[in-house]
Amino acid sequence: MSRRKFDEMSEYASPADSGSARKRRRTDAVEIEDRLESLIIRVGEKSTSSLESNLEGLASVLEADINNYKGKILKILSDCAVKMPEKTTIYTTLVGLLNAKNYNFGGEFVDMMARKLKEAVKACMWKTARYVLRFFADLVNCHVISTNSLLQLLHTFLDTARDDNSPQVRSDTYVYAVLSCLPWVGRELYEKKEQDLERLLKHIEIYVRKRSRKHMPGLRVWRSDRPHPQEEYLDCLWAQICKLRSDNWQEKHIARPYVAFDSILCEALQHNIPQITLPPHHSDNTYTFPWVVFRLFDYTDCPEGPVLPGAHSIERYLIEEHLHNIIKEYHLERKQCAAVLLDFPLKHKIPLEYMIVEVVMAELFHLPVPRYLEICYGSLLIELCKLQPATMPQVLAQAVELLFDRIDTMNVCCFDRFVNWFGYHLSNFQFKWSWDDWLEAAQLDPMHPRAKFIIEVLLKAMRLSYRQRIAEVVPEQFDCFVPLKPEPVYKFSIDTADADLPGLDTAQRLESVVRAKGSTAEVLQTLAELPNPLRENEDSEPTHNPLQIQVFLQTILHLGSKSFSHAFAGISKFLKVFESIVGNNEEGQLIVLREMHDVWSTHQQMVVMLCDKFLRTQIVSCATMANWIFSKEMTSEFTKNYIWEILHGTIRKMNKHVAKLQREVNEARERRTGNESDDSSSDDEEQRPRPSEEEIERMEEKLETAQADQKNLFLIIFQRFIMILSEHLVRCDTDGRDFNTHWYRWTIGRLHQIFMMHNTQVERYSQTLSTLLFTQDLEPHILDAFNQFVALRS
Repeated sequence: MSRRKFDEMSEYASPADSGSARKRRRTDAVEIEDRLESLIIRVGEKSTSSLESNLEGLASVLEADINNYKGKILKILSDCAVKMPEKTTIYTTLVGLLNAKNYNFGGEFVDMMARKLKEAVKACMWKTARYVLRFFADLVNCHVISTNSLLQLLHTFLDTARDDNSPQVRSDTYVYAVLSCLPWVGRELYEKKEQDLERLLKHIEIYVRKRSRKHMPGLRVWRSDRPHPQEEYLDCLWAQICKLRSDNWQEKHIARPYVAFDSILCEALQHNIPQITLPPHHSDNTYTFPWVVFRLFDYTDCPEGPVLPGAHSIERYLIEEHLHNIIKEYHLERKQCAAVLLDFPLKHKIPLEYMIVEVVMAELFHLPVPRYLEICYGSLLIELCKLQPATMPQVLAQAVELLFDRIDTMNVCCFDRFVNWFGYHLSNFQFKWSWDDWLEAAQLDPMHPRAKFIIEVLLKAMRLSYRQRIAEVVPEQFDCFVPLKPEPVYKFSIDTADADLPGLDTAQRLESVVRAKGSTAEVLQTLAELPNPLRENEDSEPTHNPLQIQVFLQTILHLGSKSFSHAFAGISKFLKVFESIVGNNEEGQLIVLREMHDVWSTHQQMVVMLCDKFLRTQIVSCATMANWIFSKEMTSEFTKNYIWEILHGTIRKMNKHVAKLQREVNEARERRTGNESDDSSSDDEEQRPRPSEEEIERMEEKLETAQADQKNLFLIIFQRFIMILSEHLVRCDTDGRDFNTHWYRWTIGRLHQIFMMHNTQVERYSQTLSTLLFTQDLEPHILDAFNQFVALRS
């Protein structure tokens, strides 16, 4: 049917028919847009045709549809440029071919990417900004953008290094973006604009040499540089770029499909990137934290097959970045993530298993915190072992041996993650390991990192199994490392207790009351029989009765000792009793914790879970929990991992509480200041009452109280750290002993860990900490920990 005939028929169509036709046209348009999106996204995937022919065909298809779907095509291409960085050269080639066919389209695309760059920089989306800059750099190779235009943009980025009024992390971020795009465009600039390129590199070299590295010690996985030097990320990339320059900008990793179309692309007219002004630094801006590049293997560790690229080869940087991006893309789907990693494009040219393990370990040990939950990396490594059973388990075992060999100088944060991951990994492989290779650890001081690692791994493994199983899988020499049998110790047991023990009779009666499902009133009545050892005379009224708390806690935990659920049920049932005999009294709360620990001193997991329960039910405050951990009674437990698990859990609980109240205040303010005449508000918004000024004030008071509690918690923790570390240093100086003991290294490491793991929250109070605690007259070893933390953002 001719187009004219179709139009004539449409004139006489009924309104219903007309509506159907419009709907059909909209449906057809959506189908075409979806097809175009699919074609663009999938280009470069495995195909029977060559990549070049696919690109040529796709360019022709897009050119035919540009008039009708230009906006959609521009959006898809610009999204692909930043969301699929591993296919940068494919999309730059496609844009180059389209620019050669339609100059205006090329100009609009460059303008759109410039806007995307401006938005990304303004919103502190640094990875997006870096990928846009890289895309611009590669568009120079495709003759879409002029070299002068790119050089001008790169110098704009580098000019931030001259700004003395902004933090170093801001300049680092911009300089890193420039360095990271040079592997793509370095050769082109070297051939066309060598002097300009050298001037650019000199600018970078001056900046890299003068920048501060105060932050670096706190970000190192190991204190030692042996066997591999640990380099800060900008120093490492600069060294890799220098090596690339000495190789005349020749690299062997980046696929460059545009080379095949050079005769077409070189005929195209080029565009200039619109002038971009970078926004000035603002105190609310967030920048990427610096990091130290993780190195575990070198070429001698990979005995057969392809050679591992050198630490300063640009291929090492490019491959590692690609692997990190794969993990970022698929981290929520461990099976798919493992499959994509093992199907890496250049897998036959590199020792892939070694590089994958090193990258996954780099993610796991990343400081200050890993990008994703630790379990993500553990489950990914298990999937990799399942998919590649012939090689991956051996490489992973080799990695564990290397980590164990270097554990003496390992950062405490990374030590904890190593313990957690290895215990979890063993639980998935029947706890089989070559334990005999580590027998010498049995002769070491239990505080030595190697001995401590085995102790903590077995404790972690016991949480995922049971004691007898763990005792059976390790050699006899490790009996000293096997955890004690986790059994409760009931102080008021009729079989073992001294007949004169205060509270014994009451404890027996209380046990009968609870077993008979007695009420809160009956329990309190039974406890009321106990005398108060703090009462000196009839007139005095102590704030709490320690004997009451002791008898009640011991009895409840004894009766609930069968499982976690039993213990939790007992605590929940008698919350009113806790409220009555403990309340907000800190001494009473400390007795609760002491008695709980006395009952379950051989069951670390139970102690952790009960501490969490006490915090949730507000039986114990966060400040009291911190004071208990640093108390004299806990000296023997102080360096054990579970203690720090409790403290970090306490801090996280406080942080979540403050964040929740902050959200509620922000939402209330938004609802209060919302436009009452706005008819576009949703039904849900209309149903929610607009809060009054008094309600918002009450919410703000609650938030201020919570923030004061949060500040107080951090002040308690840091003050206690300073006290115990200062005492240790003075004692060692007086006795003429070396202060650098195992205890000191664990304790100073835990101080670093608090700063690192909770850096966002601690940063809010850094000024207060600097004024009250971390003053310039403080012992330098302790002050260094604070200075390294501050340097993360400076």
